[in-house]
Amino acid sequence: MESNPNPSFYRSIFSEVEEIGWQFLLRSSPDLSSLVFNLQDEKGRSHALEITIPRDYPLSSPSISSDVPYMCELQWSENSKLRDVVRQFTEHLQKLQEFWSTMDEIDKTLCVLHPKQPSLAMSHRQISIGNECSLLMYINACKPKSLPECRWFGPDSSVEIISRKWKRNCGKWNTNKPFHENLETLLEIELPRKISVSVSKDDEQLDCGICYAHCLPVDDELGDYSGGKPDYTCENASCSKAFHVICLRDWLRSISTTRQSFDVLFGNCPYCSDPVAVKLKIGKRSSVIQQS
Repeated sequence: MESNPNPSFYRSIFSEVEEIGWQFLLRSSPDLSSLVFNLQDEKGRSHALEITIPRDYPLSSPSISSDVPYMCELQWSENSKLRDVVRQFTEHLQKLQEFWSTMDEIDKTLCVLHPKQPSLAMSHRQISIGNECSLLMYINACKPKSLPECRWFGPDSSVEIISRKWKRNCGKWNTNKPFHENLETLLEIELPRKISVSVSKDDEQLDCGICYAHCLPVDDELGDYSGGKPDYTCENASCSKAFHVICLRDWLRSISTTRQSFDVLFGNCPYCSDPVAVKLKIGKRSSVIQQS
């Protein structure tokens, strides 16, 4: 059984917290093996930094965690202190300012479908691009103004046209231009803007929460779903978001945490994270599996 630290350990931690400032300490574990500090970056965003302290501290480096897209690697020596950890993390926050500014720009200017309440660690956004299509983007946190990785959702014919434009114009991406302007240049369209908060919840529910269209295109390849309206509603009463089964299936395929059992995909609602399940094969309206 691991023994408790000697009194000098506690005195040392108290002293080092004092150097940082007690006003920044959010909480701590009873044995002081975990300390959580509330730190603000230059834009006023709050960041909870958890520092886990090993028993042989300061011989061994503490570990850190926070809600950021990637964590910095601590530089540590036997003479280092907790204030050095806070300093290095604060410097890391400085490096992420351009990333968060880019994500803020996307959230404020474009019609973001998912996530509705993004965390500071999230580097993806799915936006509506019109014509029953949407774009899932993965932003490089180290180079946020660079060309993002993308995946398209929508009717095959529309996606093919969009993909060709993207490939043809990707060389026009300019890191000195606003992110949304670059997207419009590559796609040769004016992107839908952020929805006004005055739009009622009832009106929102008429459209699919993924492709952002009310009706699917009329296409023989869609079988019974051709021209169909949203045919699945999240069972979470506080969510109740509507989806086309086909769109929900494609969304689940794009998420790494989705599980597959035989011909059924099991995952989570894009809005509330409650469980959902759909069959891989479409063509009949029975492709939704109700969750018990």
